[in-house]
Amino acid sequence: MLRALAVDDERPSLEELLYLLNADPRVTAAEGAGDATEALRRINRALASGPDGPDAVDVVFLDIQMPGLDGLDLARLLTGFAAPPLIVFVTAHEDFAVQAFDLKAVDYVLKPVRRERLAEAVRRADQLRPAATGIPVSGPDPDHVPVELGGVTRFVAVDDITHVEARGDYARLHTANGAHLVRIPLSALEERWRGRGFVRIHRRHLVALRHIGELRLDAGSVSVLAGGAKLQVSRRHARELRDLLMRRTAR
Repeated sequence: MLRALAVDDERPSLEELLYLLNADPRVTAAEGAGDATEALRRINRALASGPDGPDAVDVVFLDIQMPGLDGLDLARLLTGFAAPPLIVFVTAHEDFAVQAFDLKAVDYVLKPVRRERLAEAVRRADQLRPAATGIPVSGPDPDHVPVELGGVTRFVAVDDITHVEARGDYARLHTANGAHLVRIPLSALEERWRGRGFVRIHRRHLVALRHIGELRLDAGSVSVLAGGAKLQVSRRHARELRDLLMRRTAR
């Protein structure tokens, strides 16, 4: 059962969010805070009481645009805590999604909040509370990756992904039509997609061999063009990459 803290400076939005959270059977208690400063005091009390204490908070449902300390500021402060609560951003603005996921947010819910969309965010928080294992990016359909933004789930074909960029515990999937952030480390994708023609070329990049258009050698440095992006190849991966490309063109 989750213990939730909802933070919003607009009273009607806060009351609606608390109503929906308290109606969810996975939420044992939901309390509200009218600004980020009040929320920070509440979270400090929660941490002082311990994970099983009466003031414990498992997840914070956090608005972004608030006067004074805003939601992103609060989230950044929480990343410095030893055992911070999970964070779900609840906002009327799509523009902050990348920053939100960079701060390891569990989810990003757009206002007006729909009951079923909030229920999905609660499900994710409940799933991640015991251990942050990440949201799987492949399920019954191994050929597509579900990516979500603003309550809309899109299914990106693995074959359309040109390269993947590490972003901490997240990865940014690049395609010809844009980029998508998913909550899984690059190392996990490397292992999962090795048999699908993806190869590590740098500590920050995984690239699909099929999408490499050029291999460039310049003053001892190696780079590739994949999906229109120039990507640096580290020395430790350069020989393996050249061998793979040679074998691929020899077929």
